[in-house]
Amino acid sequence: MKVLSPFGPKIAVVKIPLNLVKKINDEVNHVLKEIDEQQIDLFMDDVLSKDRIFIAGVGRTGLMMKSFSMRLMHLGLKVFYIGETNTPSVNHNDLLIVGSGSGETLSLVSITEKAKNLGVKMVLFTIDDLSTLAKQASRIIKISAPSPKLQKSNNLDSIQPMGSLFEQSLLITLETIVVLLMERLGLDSETMFKNHANLE
Repeated sequence: MKVLSPFGPKIAVVKIPLNLVKKINDEVNHVLKEIDEQQIDLFMDDVLSKDRIFIAGVGRTGLMMKSFSMRLMHLGLKVFYIGETNTPSVNHNDLLIVGSGSGETLSLVSITEKAKNLGVKMVLFTIDDLSTLAKQASRIIKISAPSPKLQKSNNLDSIQPMGSLFEQSLLITLETIVVLLMERLGLDSETMFKNHANLE
């Protein structure tokens, strides 16, 4: 709904419908409570035990994965986002982290096949734990959000379009993992900020 702004009659301020915010929040909470905490704990072991971390994703999911890549860099870890020009070659001492709601993204399937042939461990964040990417993964973090790309039902309908609920749940999951890694590494936000970009 629109209300008149105090700055003049030609400017309208749009109020966010709080009932919709609550519905979205409830959807995210429903998805997050289904995530396997043990797999999250084991995933953090993977992150901290490998020499380097490589991250991949496509589209909006790719943006969530890029955000995670940045935070891992802030934690002081050696991390690369696949597709960037400074991404080096991988080896069996590295970890590949992939985000794909459907688990069928063709460009990611190609990347993970190459990584598997090179002996690289791959962790997948996905909706579908029976997908092509899931079959190549060493570890799966299942995020049970609905998707128009998947036929099977997970007993949850979303008021949001397409993969929004997966992407939101993925971001919150990854941000939660960052906080848990901070605790493991004994880091705080002030310390991490020293690794933040300073040429902007």
